[in-house]
Amino acid sequence: MADKELVGEISHYYGQIDVAVIDLKKKLKIGDDLHIHGKNTDFVQQITSMQIDHQTVEEADAGKEVAIKVDARVRKGDSVFKLTADE
Repeated sequence: MADKELVGEISHYYGQIDVAVIDLKKKLKIGDDLHIHGKNTDFVQQITSMQIDHQTVEEADAGKEVAIKVDARVRKGDSVFKLTADE
């Protein structure tokens, strides 16, 4: 069973390109598994690409806004959790 920790919140969603902007409260990196959850949103996906100001990055620290490609529609205010393996 995986644990999860809150890492941020959706601040924007660009439906025409399936990109979400996350206001980070914790560090994220490529390959992390995310659970995005809200009133009408509930799915899990892995981060395969991430950008800050249109520049591709491997990881981003708390306090940054990152754009990621998403597999489903998200909404402003949705919570973003990072799944962590139970060790």
